Amino acid sequence: MKTIFTKPAEVERRWFLIDAKDKVLGRVAAEVVFILRGKNKAAYTPHQEVGDYVIVVNAGKVKVSGGKEYKKIYYHHTGHIGGIKGEAYHSLLKRRPSRPLEIAIKGMLPHTRLGYKLFNNVKIYGDDRHPHAAQQPKVLEL
Repeated sequence: MKTIFTKPAEVERRWFLIDAKDKVLGRVAAEVVFILRGKNKAAYTPHQEVGDYVIVVNAGKVKVSGGKEYKKIYYHHTGHIGGIKGEAYHSLLKRRPSRPLEIAIKGMLPHTRLGYKLFNNVKIYGDDRHPHAAQQPKVLEL
């Protein structure tokens, strides 16, 4: 048996639209990463970019369970000594509605050049409007 490798020019890329309203954060992120990596295709190869494009709308209306709305804290470091900063989920959601979903998706993608490249194939919007109507995305129900 021979292993079949698809060339990047041969990959058929489609667009998908996911409405994250009232969906659980981790489950939406997992489904997005599944499509971005191309695991829904027969020609999936772990080291190639064979996935599709994903548009996520209503990212600001995503839900979390277990009281994490007030307990979950997102940390980052400024680079200076003692410069660790933390922000609660609910305040980050008010400031940047799409950011919690971006962090969840980035954490599920591989932390390599391929992962950074795949993250460019997802478009996340906090409300229900997006400028990608020309791509005629297929609506996915989760």
